[in-house]
Amino acid sequence: MIKKKNSNGRIEIDLTGPQGNAFFLIGTAVNLAKQFGMDSKKITSEMMSGDYENLIKVFDREFGSVVTLYR
Repeated sequence: MIKKKNSNGRIEIDLTGPQGNAFFLIGTAVNLAKQFGMDSKKITSEMMSGDYENLIKVFDREFGSVVTLYR
């Protein structure tokens, strides 16, 4: 895994590297959704319903409380 937790327990994802790959973000969303008892199919469907910026926006909306995205 290329994710890391910082000292405050948040996951950090650098969107400029391999972590910024849409497939990586979708996989991470599926894993986090399962951990939090969320509907991963609904979330990933919405993530894939638009362009890359939409994917990031939906990911951040759903998981921004535990994940920090960097550009």
